[in-house]
Amino acid sequence: MLSLTDRRGLPNALTVGRLILGAACLGMLAVYRFPDTRLWALVAAFALFILAAVTDWLDGHLARRWNAQSVFGRIMDPLADKVLVLGAFIMLAGPNFSDAAGRSASGVLPWMAVVILARELLVTSLRAEAESRGVDFSANWAGKAKMIAQSFAIPLILLLLMLGLLVGSRSLAGVWYTPPVLPEWAMIGVRAVAWTTVVITVASAWPYAAQASRALRPKG
Repeated sequence: MLSLTDRRGLPNALTVGRLILGAACLGMLAVYRFPDTRLWALVAAFALFILAAVTDWLDGHLARRWNAQSVFGRIMDPLADKVLVLGAFIMLAGPNFSDAAGRSASGVLPWMAVVILARELLVTSLRAEAESRGVDFSANWAGKAKMIAQSFAIPLILLLLMLGLLVGSRSLAGVWYTPPVLPEWAMIGVRAVAWTTVVITVASAWPYAAQASRALRPKG
């Protein structure tokens, strides 16, 4: 049986652990180079992201169950989430995931990463202004749906990349090599995931904008 102190500290420890896992995941994405330079780093990034996502669910569940919410958790939990998710999208849109022709192998284009980041900045700014006026601006169903979509999209893109590279590999004179492009089905898959995530992310900002418009409207 955990003591009251341990119950209050464990969710925060998981949050710190997720921040560390997120940094390690981004490090692996920075080490990898499409298609097969340090392919082990792509596998490691996939595993680290899944583990970090599990800690995200677990620390929130424990904090609610044990009534162990804290100021530290309120600040650091969204920070850890944003480092993990936004950082991963930025890395997927970068040159490490470009083929020889300069096309994105991850399906995530630079402008998509900008749109996803802009949505987070907009909602964060609206929340700060609303809460400074004493208005409750807690995450709603749209924000939760967005987070779930993004949390599934990143490992799914990494999985499609790994499967595409594995299936696309060929043996030549007894030596295995990886072609510089993904199979067509993998390219369609990563693009569909990326576009779907962007649409959900943009749509999720509307309920927050509508709520802020009502809450921040001048009185009288």
